[in-house]
Amino acid sequence: MMDTSRLKQKINPMPPEVEEQLVRENLMEAYKRRPPYQQNDCLGWILKAKRPETKQKRIDQVIEELRNGDRYMGMEYRAK
Repeated sequence: MMDTSRLKQKINPMPPEVEEQLVRENLMEAYKRRPPYQQNDCLGWILKAKRPETKQKRIDQVIEELRNGDRYMGMEYRAK
């Protein structure tokens, strides 16, 4: 569960397929270490996909970024 107390935008629910893939790839902890705004933005981006293949492509990108630990939605990211 993300700390949403400081987020000012709508909190996006985690789709079951995203949660399943994060668990399967052993990346749930990496996801939880990201700031709440990043968690929420990634979920919102995935949820806005209209086509199933676009949704899966976005999930794959998030998984890869978490696996590598150096990107956030295509931008350079350095964990604190």
